Amino acid sequence: VQLQASGGGLVQAGGSLRLSCAASGSTATIGTMGWHRQAPGKQRELVARINRIDSTRYLDSVKGRFTISRDNTKNTVSLEMNALKPEDTAVYYCAAGEGWSLQATPQYWGQGTHVTVSS
Repeated sequence: VQLQASGGGLVQAGGSLRLSCAASGSTATIGTMGWHRQAPGKQRELVARINRIDSTRYLDSVKGRFTISRDNTKNTVSLEMNALKPEDTAVYYCAAGEGWSLQATPQYWGQGTHVTVSS
């Protein structure tokens, strides 16, 4: 499975960005798709995750601001990020996992895309 992410960039606080990720290869094995992020000097953390029946899991700090969605027919996942804050600044990684558990560690990772939120 290969994951190709797009989107990200520089935005002012309060602004919005949309990240997209397309999966290719053995996509039939994918159960969950989602986004993690890693800020400088911090550990990578789960931002949002979604499975094939649209169950979702979000990082507490992004609830109400970020929305994850997926298109199973196109094997894509998107993250709509609103009301962005400087603390959302990080490298965002698309990830996919086999099975349907939103708790399990993803097996597949895409390249990171930078999100910078200026104050």
